[in-house]
Amino acid sequence: MCSITKREIEIILDSTHDGMIAVNEAGIVTLFNKAAERITGLRANAVIGRPAVDGIPNTRLPLVLSSGEPELNQQQNIGDTLIITSRVPVRNEEGQIVGAVAVFRDITEIKSLAGQVSDLWKARSLLEAIIEATRDAISVADEKGNNIIVNSSYTRITGLPKDAVIDKPVTVDIAEGESMHIKVLKTGKPVFNVRMKVGPARKEVIVNVAPIFIEGKIRGSVGVIQDITEIIALTEELSRTKKLLRHLEARYKWEDIIGDSLIIQRAKEQAKMAAETPATVLLRGESGTGKELFAHAIHNASLRRKGQFVRVNCAAIAENLLESELFGYEGGAFTGALKGGKRGLFEEAISGTIFLDEIGDISNSLQSKLLRVLQEKEIVRVGGTLAVPVDARVICATNANLEQKVQSGAFREDLYYRLNVIPIHIPALREHKEDIKALAEHIIIKVNQEFGRTVQKISDEALDALAVYDWPGNVRELKNVLGRAMITMRPQDTVLELKHLPLLSSEEKVSRPLSVRSQPLGKVVDEAERAAVTEALRETKGNRTKAAALLQISIRSLFYKIEKFGL
Repeated sequence: MCSITKREIEIILDSTHDGMIAVNEAGIVTLFNKAAERITGLRANAVIGRPAVDGIPNTRLPLVLSSGEPELNQQQNIGDTLIITSRVPVRNEEGQIVGAVAVFRDITEIKSLAGQVSDLWKARSLLEAIIEATRDAISVADEKGNNIIVNSSYTRITGLPKDAVIDKPVTVDIAEGESMHIKVLKTGKPVFNVRMKVGPARKEVIVNVAPIFIEGKIRGSVGVIQDITEIIALTEELSRTKKLLRHLEARYKWEDIIGDSLIIQRAKEQAKMAAETPATVLLRGESGTGKELFAHAIHNASLRRKGQFVRVNCAAIAENLLESELFGYEGGAFTGALKGGKRGLFEEAISGTIFLDEIGDISNSLQSKLLRVLQEKEIVRVGGTLAVPVDARVICATNANLEQKVQSGAFREDLYYRLNVIPIHIPALREHKEDIKALAEHIIIKVNQEFGRTVQKISDEALDALAVYDWPGNVRELKNVLGRAMITMRPQDTVLELKHLPLLSSEEKVSRPLSVRSQPLGKVVDEAERAAVTEALRETKGNRTKAAALLQISIRSLFYKIEKFGL
């Protein structure tokens, strides 16, 4: 067997990355390899053969010689260099200490890298905390297209837990649409405002994804997902609300028309027969009798119940606007007209029903155009020349005496006959007072729901008082009276009694005597105005135009007071 020469041992020791220093039992340096030179900055020929304490600063090898105890994995600074070193005594076969060896390594760079790694982890923790705090969903993908980071908002929006997403392909969350992460990873270009659906609930989202470049190479992508489901719902609700400003859902059905009297049952039977035909219906009766309820019920019982129910109060819209509202207009037809024009209510009621309330108040010029619609089933928009076919069921209502208007020339006779195909008389409340009890009980339930009251019934004395009153405002006034009574009742009151009813006054004088105690002047004025308006409406049988003339106020002021006093 060949033995290793001293020179070979030196070559081996000089080739190692670790520094090595050896001393004999006298503390004289006997070994100082190349790595030791590089780490300490000392030359071997200047150290070997000399005592270690003289040639090597801060050496602890003499201490290891004297103590015989090893020192393992110790950190030590040599100038600007940080080393980790182990020093052990060298013993002969008899166990006597004959020297000591130090093996050490420069860890300055490793320590720096460790600090950088630590800083990176701190930065990542901070970044993840920021990502978690944002309301938008964030997902980060690697260059292979796998999810590596998602935040809590992501799991909330997609409905997918993190363990179902992390280290999974970025397509795992897509319910509808193309993965924008994959697109960005392929093209290296960001994408913005892409609509898609994600998660089991197929939530509508907007996606923005940007590439991540490191040293000029694409290493991943980051996506921001915004949930627009709520925005869409709010937008749709706003759209529905805007439509309801002009379009009423036909909410009422036959069972909502309360009354078992013969006259009410006759009106309902006529309306039911009218619902089975496409013919024009004319609802006649005083204000507040429930003509609109009948219009709703007729629409809901007809073959057009799936179409729009469009209500137009002809008396509430200014004459110069009513035509454009009913028939629409072309762009530029008048100052302020929308550039693209606008569909009229007749067009929007196609396949449905248009309810023209207060039809007796429209102007002569508008009457002739309405006649054309009924005869030709077509309209011409304001400012236009082309006829637009319309297929809408027409229900009209009026509290005016159309026969007198025809005789005076205020209403076209040919239009009158076109409208009066199926006339239905809606009786005034004074004509069917036997229904007051049923109406009162129905109204009490509604007011309980609306104002959180717990009224269970109405007393016989209160019903008797209601039955004697003449009700010029009809069912609408009954609702107002009972509503006011219930609002002023104590929370513990469950029976609406005579004492709760507000002051009622009519030709038959059924109410309690007027109180002579002092009252605020404003209240006195309001009560006087309300009584005057009520009396004017009674004398004119609900004709608001005549009532306004009788009171010597404008029709606009009358409408305001009617609304103010709930008539």
